Amino acid sequence: MKQNQLTGFPNNFLWGASTSAHQFEGAWNEDGKGLSTADMRKTPQGVTDYKVASDHYHHYMEDVALMAEMGFRAYRCSISWTRILPHGNDLVPNKKGLEFYDNLFDELLEHHIEPIVTIYHFDYPVSLIEQYGGWISRRSIDDYVHYCRILFERYGKKVKYWLTINEQNMMIVYGQSSVASLFYGEKIKERKTVMNINHHMCIAQARAMAIYHEMKLGGLIGPAPNITAIYPASNLPEDSLAAMNYSEFRNTLYLDLLVNGEYPSALWKYLSDRNWQPDILPGDMKTIADGKPDWIAFNYYFSECVRAYPKDKASQRSENTDDPNVTFMAQSGDKPKIAENVPNTSLPQTASHMAIDPVGLHLVLRMLWDRYRLPLIITENGCGVPDTLESDQTIHDSYRIEFLEKHLLSCRKAIEEGVQLIGYCPWSAIDLVSTGEGCSKRYGFVYVNRDECDYKDLRRIRKDSFYWYRDIIRANSLHADKQ
Repeated sequence: MKQNQLTGFPNNFLWGASTSAHQFEGAWNEDGKGLSTADMRKTPQGVTDYKVASDHYHHYMEDVALMAEMGFRAYRCSISWTRILPHGNDLVPNKKGLEFYDNLFDELLEHHIEPIVTIYHFDYPVSLIEQYGGWISRRSIDDYVHYCRILFERYGKKVKYWLTINEQNMMIVYGQSSVASLFYGEKIKERKTVMNINHHMCIAQARAMAIYHEMKLGGLIGPAPNITAIYPASNLPEDSLAAMNYSEFRNTLYLDLLVNGEYPSALWKYLSDRNWQPDILPGDMKTIADGKPDWIAFNYYFSECVRAYPKDKASQRSENTDDPNVTFMAQSGDKPKIAENVPNTSLPQTASHMAIDPVGLHLVLRMLWDRYRLPLIITENGCGVPDTLESDQTIHDSYRIEFLEKHLLSCRKAIEEGVQLIGYCPWSAIDLVSTGEGCSKRYGFVYVNRDECDYKDLRRIRKDSFYWYRDIIRANSLHADKQ
């Protein structure tokens, strides 16, 4: 593919990449940091934990220099809640934690890189869970807002781009089986509890966005869900309806609430028919309606394909509305459900069995823009596979280049059609610890020299994709200069 095929992006396009605190920073118990759910998360045997990760905490200057060498205009990271407030709701923040992010943001700005900061990215304070159950309790709303206010007051003049919660929808859709992002103890089994957690998260974000606007800091703030394209498995009308239902629960429930201030009607009926609807108190919906986002960040990796639950199995559905396995949407193999995932044999897959679907990204961009009319930024999009460090200390990741190249072409097509896409920050800037799959599943433009059980020297090594991405950013800068 010719290099010039990837020019033509807007002059002020935010080229960058992403990480998260718990997957990248390490230093899990240094300088006053408290325990988060990520610190307590159990990992499979032979898979690393997050205690050291890529040790960005001690390598941040070197890491920022590498980002600057690639030509980044933005870097999406997250702040560790318990590095700022060790117990989650301390009245006095941790001085050392505040200083670390001051130093990081100063270093980024010195290299003309805009920080894009996620406030909460899967690392909830353990102390708040022990105090009152975390997001299950409405007390979590006030504590999240307290945390946000501290961040806005401290960093509001340095950070102009804020993201409230990373992948809230993934914590809700898979909250029954993948609760490490929310808790570290027993699994959540009650669907009503899960929907209350979702409701509390939306109120908390709306209040934080309203406070940010009241402070008149002049930046953008908004949510960061994971969005995917949903295809019906066939041309049967029932499959199309199943795809619509799944997309409503998987994609648009959260954004409809935060952007439009209301629950999708079909989903609400489904939940209320089973007494799974969240407990809405007087003033809740007004609070959500008053806290509007300025933009939408989203993560995209692959598409999904669903079909209507087969009629021969549907007759076996339990009518017990307390059955936690009766869900709006469930993975194949679960008990009673409305629709089920099926493989999309039309699409190629990565080595880690992710469907490669750049056209799906084009579809998602169009859908989000047409539905919400807010500026968009892609904050995760990546190819996670094991990389090989050759004897000459090179990493030839042509598969990653091909993956990102095709997705960038879809981005440019969407921009040409009028979609206001203002940035692209794929996952990840530098290798980190993948959720549940350790450091062997790599995403970065820069290789970190460590294994699952051997930290080695944590040396940073540029991959082929590092130079490719640098050239893409340079080519678009040159193109902008000529216009």
